[in-house]
Amino acid sequence: MNAATETSRELAQALLPVRDRFAHKGDFGKILLLCGSVGYTGAAAMAAKAALRMGSGLIFLGVPEAVYPILAAKLDEPIVFPLPDDGFGRLSAAALPEIRWRLRGCGACLAGPGLGRSEDVFAIISGLLESCEAPLVLDADGINVLAGHIDLLRGAACPVVLTPHEGEFRRLGGKLDSLSRQEAAGAMAAETGCVVLLKGHETVITDGDKTYVNHTGNPGMATGGSGDVLAGILTSLLGQGAKPLEAAAAAAWLHGSAGDLCAAELGEYGMTPTDMIGALPRLLK
Repeated sequence: MNAATETSRELAQALLPVRDRFAHKGDFGKILLLCGSVGYTGAAAMAAKAALRMGSGLIFLGVPEAVYPILAAKLDEPIVFPLPDDGFGRLSAAALPEIRWRLRGCGACLAGPGLGRSEDVFAIISGLLESCEAPLVLDADGINVLAGHIDLLRGAACPVVLTPHEGEFRRLGGKLDSLSRQEAAGAMAAETGCVVLLKGHETVITDGDKTYVNHTGNPGMATGGSGDVLAGILTSLLGQGAKPLEAAAAAAWLHGSAGDLCAAELGEYGMTPTDMIGALPRLLK
């Protein structure tokens, strides 16, 4: 693995497409988000709002039917639609046919934030890995349900970006006890063929060959919902045509930089993930 490159504003700005005056919403990416369950509607909302702030043209958010009224009321701009649930407020495997239909024409897909863990959620993630053609971001429970099934990642039909924190990374088989963060992330990327974004202090982003390290961010970002914001930023960039490795590196810089703006103005104790979403436009001028 080559020496790591530092993420930067220049990298992020280079990935943002120039907006033609005659453009329409279809020119700026159509993405599908599969998020949320009973008790975890905030994860879905924050991922969708972050993608919106990043400039996605069309955002489709599929949620379990049990929480559809909540998220439809929370969100105005994203297109929220209900999917079959398992009777416990999580997605049912019966949702797969509609998910596959909704994926047609999408430039990226996110699965995981707030989904919960069940056999049905595992079936949905497995089905996405088998049939999704657009870049797929697996975050949170999209990663957790694959514990013990890392082999499914090797045969994925599409480019996959994994965004684990250290606990999720270990559950998937990451070897942080014997290797450095860069080495462990690189080993997982090489083994699975995925881009790995290992969150934490000095986030590591690698495809097993090229590696980026991100130095933006602060302890005020260590709160529930922060990762959902990152996942939304990343999926939006992919939907607008950015390559997976560069999109992941730029997303890490943008996410951390938004957090740094909030910490400077509000302090690390009082800032929230919602504040970070609000700070994003100041980084995109």
